[in-house]
Amino acid sequence: MRRPRRPAAVAVEQIRLPSHDEMKAQDMWNNCVVRSVMSGVMGGGLGVMMGLFLGALENPVMAEEMTARQQIVYQAKQMGRRSMGNAKTFAVMGLVFSAVECVVEKARARHDVANSAVAGCVTGGALAVKGGPQAACMGCAGFAAFSVLIEKFMDRHT
Repeated sequence: MRRPRRPAAVAVEQIRLPSHDEMKAQDMWNNCVVRSVMSGVMGGGLGVMMGLFLGALENPVMAEEMTARQQIVYQAKQMGRRSMGNAKTFAVMGLVFSAVECVVEKARARHDVANSAVAGCVTGGALAVKGGPQAACMGCAGFAAFSVLIEKFMDRHT
């Protein structure tokens, strides 16, 4: 009679607990104010880069009549204006979205797609509020739908 084989010994990796400094850093990052401000700063940086890129693509209307120096000055001013406008928009977008998502997540004590949908709605409405109530509603619906699609695509909430 044959003896059953013993399973091969499997190396078990030892569990490493986070250090005190790692836990403090994680607690700091879980603070809604810190997370929101960082998102606003990163959004502003993205806005500057997009403004520089998109501003460089614009051609002056009177390009044929302008000297090379005038075109360069015009282009630089255009890139600066575009960068500042985009930086403000993206900074507000990052700050508002992150703040609302964090507050809703902490209030609901759940980490799911609904948080992103609410944050998207508030952000879209806030960005479009100058256009009136209909624009704010459309901004809310559009940004919420976009946020849900991105969450599903990135598959953060399983």
